[in-house]
Amino acid sequence: MSSRNMASTSKPVLYTYFRSSCSWRVRIALAFKGVAYDQVGVNLVKGGGQQHANSFKALNPMKQVPALSIDGITLSQSLAIIQYLDETRPGPRLLPEDAKKRAQVRMISDLITSGIQPLQNLNVLQKLGDEKLEWAQCFIINGFQALESLLQQTAGRYCVGDEVTMADLCLVPQVYNAVSRFKVDLAPFPTIERINNTLLELEAFKVSDPSCQPDTLPEPSPPAARVMSGQTIS
Repeated sequence: MSSRNMASTSKPVLYTYFRSSCSWRVRIALAFKGVAYDQVGVNLVKGGGQQHANSFKALNPMKQVPALSIDGITLSQSLAIIQYLDETRPGPRLLPEDAKKRAQVRMISDLITSGIQPLQNLNVLQKLGDEKLEWAQCFIINGFQALESLLQQTAGRYCVGDEVTMADLCLVPQVYNAVSRFKVDLAPFPTIERINNTLLELEAFKVSDPSCQPDTLPEPSPPAARVMSGQTIS
């Protein structure tokens, strides 16, 4: 029996935080695949962070979101979750059949998820003094310079060719953080900006947006103030 036929009929449960870019990637994948699921909010700020509770640590020892309970197992790490969904759920592929394109998708995804996003995470920013904004901007801009160069070689309508892939699921949340939370100017990165704007027109990206999740909270202050107070989550 193929892995695509082994999917459980029980409803998956996503442990998530609306501002988390890692959770957002998985929400896009679930929407893109048409997978119905329940959400359990894990507030990474309230009361010192609900991710530190023993009940959540049992689900993910790294005390990070997302975690996805699905098919009798619980998975963490957004790229592992996305690849599992692609291997077990029908619908449009998020990793291309072509080996070269598949490698390009993984290369771009890793650049964003390993080379940019971790350096602006809450647990990193909390260790800094008054230079949180400058720190985040520095590493985002450095990463975007490399990403822009790569996309000029791989992009069609989207990051790799003309089909939505895992790389696109990584791009949109990172651009959102860069612009909305860290005030990065996209003018030097026209390919990134074009692809991001195109993706935002797709339904899977709209319904997974942080502004419309069950655990979405009202914005308490302007973005710059949130950054400086350490309230930005990735």
